[in-house]
Amino acid sequence: MQFDDDADLDTSQVQDRRSGVPGGGLTIGGGIAGLLALVLGLFFGIGPGELGLTSQEPATRGTASTDAQVAGGCRTGRDANTREDCRIVAVVNSAQSFWNQEFARRSGTYTPASTVFFTGQVRTACGAATSAVGPFYCPGDRKVYLDLGFFGDLRTKFGASGGPFAQAYVVAHEYGHHVQNLTGTLARAQDRRTGADSASVKVELQADCYAGVWARHATTTPEKSTGRPLVKQLTRADIDDGLSAAAAVGDDRIQERSQGRVTPENWTHGSAAQRRQWFSTGYSTGDMGRCDTFR
Repeated sequence: MQFDDDADLDTSQVQDRRSGVPGGGLTIGGGIAGLLALVLGLFFGIGPGELGLTSQEPATRGTASTDAQVAGGCRTGRDANTREDCRIVAVVNSAQSFWNQEFARRSGTYTPASTVFFTGQVRTACGAATSAVGPFYCPGDRKVYLDLGFFGDLRTKFGASGGPFAQAYVVAHEYGHHVQNLTGTLARAQDRRTGADSASVKVELQADCYAGVWARHATTTPEKSTGRPLVKQLTRADIDDGLSAAAAVGDDRIQERSQGRVTPENWTHGSAAQRRQWFSTGYSTGDMGRCDTFR
């Protein structure tokens, strides 16, 4: 995955809280609540609030110094090609450029969503969460939350092949949830039951499909600042890395690893094969209309 070296990055779309997260508040890392978060939230969930883990505490704000670190260090696509945090900024920029243009093409209006980098613990409009929850989207404040340490876990703990596009898939999946929020899908899919045919699984598979749709158009979506795509190249190996990441967090793979057996009645995100299939559907068609996992 290569970015245009000369393209400007828009760091205003990312809030960096990695150096300024205060202690205290609700901790999800231990006990029954922590186990629930780990089992149901780690697989790219919609947010701790969906698990009933909420808090009335205000969201933590980024500090001028931490935000400045990203703003100062992530200026161009060249930075995105060499630094992980800058790469995520570039993916966020690219995904939002695509969805903004796609919504406009469909006579709609896209509202941007910030991505928040954090370490350890974060407070959101959906409640407080720890890194154990994994990447998630909070509909309450329309933000994506991401501890960059998850990308190492994706490779070492979940067996994904890794690579820059595996990271891009994770981010694009979460922005798929933002698209669902804007289109009303999340509001219509409030059934909290689990299972292979549950609304939860259908929501997650659709977000995988939306990630594939973005990937299809990433190298052809022009940025306003340059008129050129921010993503310069995606290879077949990149897409394979994304498919590997999608499969690695399939419910069946997670269950086999954690409990030694597969229990489809407890699925919340879909099987490895389903996640690969729906990402592939989005990528091969490039059409969000083909992502109707509810039919």
